Amino acid sequence: MTDGVAQSRVPGPVTAARPLRVMISCGEPSGDQYAADLTRALRAQSPGIVVRGMGGPKLREAGAELIADFAGISVTGITEAVRVVPRSLALIKQLTADAEANRPDVFVAVDFPDFNFRLMAALKKLGIPVVYYISPQLWAWRGSRMKTMQALVDRILVIFPFEEQLYANAGVEARFVGHPMVETARPTVGREAFFRELGLNPTWPTFAVLPGSRHNEIRRHVPVLAKALPLIWRELARAQFIIAAAPGLQDADFAPFECGGPGRPVLVHGRADDVIAASDVVITASGTATTQTALHETPMVVVYKLSATTYALAKPFALVDMYAMPNLIAGRRIVPELIQGDFTAERVAEEAVRYFTTPGLRQKVSGDLANVRARLGTPGASSRAAEAVLEVARRSHG
Repeated sequence: MTDGVAQSRVPGPVTAARPLRVMISCGEPSGDQYAADLTRALRAQSPGIVVRGMGGPKLREAGAELIADFAGISVTGITEAVRVVPRSLALIKQLTADAEANRPDVFVAVDFPDFNFRLMAALKKLGIPVVYYISPQLWAWRGSRMKTMQALVDRILVIFPFEEQLYANAGVEARFVGHPMVETARPTVGREAFFRELGLNPTWPTFAVLPGSRHNEIRRHVPVLAKALPLIWRELARAQFIIAAAPGLQDADFAPFECGGPGRPVLVHGRADDVIAASDVVITASGTATTQTALHETPMVVVYKLSATTYALAKPFALVDMYAMPNLIAGRRIVPELIQGDFTAERVAEEAVRYFTTPGLRQKVSGDLANVRARLGTPGASSRAAEAVLEVARRSHG
């Protein structure tokens, strides 16, 4: 399947006395949202279905029963991951015991490969089929993980168009269902109303800042970005800044920005789509937010920094020379990436200001991002993913 994603077909009702059971596992805020959307779609297509597993507040709100909460185990980097190993292993043991007692008809892993690979290996030994949704980025690094996917996963559901062919080349069946944010990445209020609410001027250059969703990302990114904003203000005296705080983060996490006052940023919690849609340029950590920004067709500067040890250990295993998803989808560098040593306050300010000092640049990049958006499929990704999950669950169920 390529860009033409098939329309969703709602499967017929289950006649067995016992309702279908799905175990799901996600480990970070973006995965929590995807898992929640999938759960709603599963419940719409199969009323009475029981969804249990590991997740966060959004998965719980969608009607799933949380066996475990992922709080405290979502980190990036090799050295950082070592510190959460004891808790991760305890959670895997807890989830495996629950699966053995309650026998789900299918296990759905949502991204979060370092944890989910171990969990799905344990569940596969119990004879539980595995669906991987939001597959790990095998094309980016540690390509050896393809063998694990081949051995353990019954069905792979991918959200980026180029991933389907990657798996096909390895002899693994994957289904492109489209990106779930195509239908969810939209503002809740108009730009003028949002600016009035924040006390900002809609005619002034506006920058959104999305430093990341994990605490270790915040600790590395915020100090550099806090130094970059005054440099932007120096070049664009009317510049104004909005920081989008990811769920689970507190005001104290953004203290280096010294929010409030002329030229200082406004902090907004849990409204990333409103912030991105209202801004002229987004400065964002590499990750899910780059796709979210692309869906709004907003020009961006992508930044990221790992610990020095993690970067040194991981770099030999990297398979790509670009990291921002819009660039990977486009197959070329359409937005600037400032990674590791290139991520300095001076470089951030330079690239951000360039969008206002280079004639036509913002319009060109917005057009490139519109093409990226078009390749991410049509609305209904969560429903198509739910249909695919239910196909596997029903075979296991009866």
